[in-house]
Amino acid sequence: MFGMDEKMINPVYLQIVEELKRKINSGSLKPGDAVASESALSREYGASRMTVRKGLAILAKDGYIYSIPGKGSFVQKPELNKYTIYYDEMKNSINTVDRSRLLEVNIIMPDEKLAGELQITRNKNVIVIRRLFFTEGKPIAYDLKYLPYSKGMPIVEEELEQATFPEMVSGSVSSFSLKKELTIYAQPPDEEIRRHLKIHDDLALLVIEQRIHNEENKPIGFCVTYFRGDYIKLKGRSE
Repeated sequence: MFGMDEKMINPVYLQIVEELKRKINSGSLKPGDAVASESALSREYGASRMTVRKGLAILAKDGYIYSIPGKGSFVQKPELNKYTIYYDEMKNSINTVDRSRLLEVNIIMPDEKLAGELQITRNKNVIVIRRLFFTEGKPIAYDLKYLPYSKGMPIVEEELEQATFPEMVSGSVSSFSLKKELTIYAQPPDEEIRRHLKIHDDLALLVIEQRIHNEENKPIGFCVTYFRGDYIKLKGRSE
């Protein structure tokens, strides 16, 4: 009869992953060092080469190692300047949007810049959605979303009022296939945004552009959200 500890032992390929991660994180294996060969790991762990390859594939995906055909696997140099940023337009580390107001849903002809962002011709119709985001009754963000229009495309204003950008485009494509890109920068507000966000001083905006592509890497949406600088803070972490 097996004890609890024996039942909870990780599969062999995960043991390989954890042991090599430990050696790399502790400095026993340094960037550029060769990892033990598949045959050596097979003997050490009493596992098939297929099991070993499964573990090495996980390490490669996690950025710990890379492979050179015919030579083996080596420790990857860490990307110290690479961060993962969590972004939700309705919630950040210092604020949560508790209400949004739909200002406009319209069909427009894109200018040159917008047509370029959506990779369409200028005679192609685009849906524009304008919203205001509020926290405790105070307007904190002005939101613009642009979606290429196709005939018969449903526009349900009640749904658009509260939906996030990925939710707006996921009706026509699987959420798992969406590819998202962010551009973040600061800028002073123009008069229209000052009016919407009730800015009466030199407060800067944090502007976040979102681009969403489908699995063929074709743009299916472009969004610009102008946040009051005192109502948003983003955090990133290295993996």
